[in-house]
Amino acid sequence: MKNFIPTLCLLALVTQAIYAQTTATGTVYNDLNKNRLKDAGELPIANICVSNGREVVKTDKNGKWTLPTGDDTGFFVIKPADYAVPLNKDNLPQNYYLHKPNGSPTSKTEGVAATGTLPKSIDFPLWQQKPEKQFSVLLFSDTQVRGLTEVNYVTHDVVEECLGTNARFGISLGDVVADDPNLFAEINGSIAQIGLPWYNIFGNHDFNRGATNDQFSDETFERFYGPSSYAFEEGDVAFIGLKNVYFSPDGKYKGHFTEAQIDFVKNYLATVPNEKLVVLLMHIPVVICDNRTELFKLIEKRPHTFSVSGHTHTMINLLVDEKYGWTAPAPHHHFVNATISGSWWCGLKDETGIPHATMNDGAPNGYSILTFDGNKYSTRFKAARRTADYQMNVYWPDELTKAELDTTHLRVNVFAGSPRSKVEFQLAGQSTWTPLQLTPQRDPNNMAMYQQSPFLEATVNDTKLDKIFGWSMDKPSVSTHIWQGNLPTDLPAGTHRIIVRTTDLFGQTFTAHRIFRVK
Repeated sequence: MKNFIPTLCLLALVTQAIYAQTTATGTVYNDLNKNRLKDAGELPIANICVSNGREVVKTDKNGKWTLPTGDDTGFFVIKPADYAVPLNKDNLPQNYYLHKPNGSPTSKTEGVAATGTLPKSIDFPLWQQKPEKQFSVLLFSDTQVRGLTEVNYVTHDVVEECLGTNARFGISLGDVVADDPNLFAEINGSIAQIGLPWYNIFGNHDFNRGATNDQFSDETFERFYGPSSYAFEEGDVAFIGLKNVYFSPDGKYKGHFTEAQIDFVKNYLATVPNEKLVVLLMHIPVVICDNRTELFKLIEKRPHTFSVSGHTHTMINLLVDEKYGWTAPAPHHHFVNATISGSWWCGLKDETGIPHATMNDGAPNGYSILTFDGNKYSTRFKAARRTADYQMNVYWPDELTKAELDTTHLRVNVFAGSPRSKVEFQLAGQSTWTPLQLTPQRDPNNMAMYQQSPFLEATVNDTKLDKIFGWSMDKPSVSTHIWQGNLPTDLPAGTHRIIVRTTDLFGQTFTAHRIFRVK
């Protein structure tokens, strides 16, 4: 009996130590003085969601939470609408703790440092803020910088015009860099000048070169941005960010949601009221993901859902239906965002030295502005360094004969058009509008620029012209947002004006004009 009691005590201590290292615990508190330290008088906050990337728990009345851990776990607090989280110098949210006791594998890129033994308490500060039902968001995608020159392109082409925005925060939908995570710091510093909290999604070009499996593909990304799957709330909207780029050991990737991510979405949505809008953020379009139906099952019974991605260097409004495995009666709206880099910063440089970077579908490079009002939303495209009303290109000859009127088609590329867009035209002085028909095809101007590419392959004084004037473009893709029709064939000789009007799926209306002559 004398030896039995000490043995029991030792067993209890060992068990407690093992439990302590297989679970993490902490508190969420109201950081009144915003010093990120839990000071006397700063009260805990109950009913706040905290996650480890799979499980989701709510803090108790003492603000306490407990979650399982492993050897590569990111813990994060899910920001509620009436609180903000601390930001670092680059305005990146600091709402997480990375536990990597074994450190990061050796890679060509610096990874996340080891955090060793779990601290006794992982405490998350929140800063109280006034919730806003109406707010806007800057939506970037594929800045995809290959060096400081392209960081400067982003800065001058887009960042500078966003200064002074009234947006609530910003989001980048992946491919922040082009296979060089060492540029994260530079592009972060540039975008930080906008002055907004900025969330980031992992893209296939944001990976750690040399990583041997998917688990370690986002090590450097995590070091800068925290867990690559997460959630936060603003107004009546629940945002869920997902790393849907899955790498296999041979270095190839596919669009895929891991089992842990599916569990995370399921567990988090169990806490989200049905009347809230759920917005899914990802890099690869959801319709390309091999197990998308597993995600669909979690959201298709909810009345308010929306999802966004980048990746394709085209802009597409997809109405996801049964063809893609969506089973709800109303289609799900998935928006493939425009890219900041356009066609990978290709094309002739303008007078400021920045390539025109027209996207593969003929739309200019740029970004989108999401506007939320309660659980309603709308999107609006913004072309880089263009006026806000530049929403389409109208293709019609400057001059043509009467005989050519019979064989010439009017084409309109409505950059953010969708199958629900209404596109129509009239000639100045007419009172009636004639509808145009959605006719997917390659953009005429894009094809003309592509056909000029061989000239950039020429060499002058041992220097290829593309190094001076800009890189040649890839062959354009078929644009899903071009409308076509015919003008009257009896137009008299003289100068005429075409007026094109489009109304999108949100009821927003834009107009454009084209002046031409008939000989």
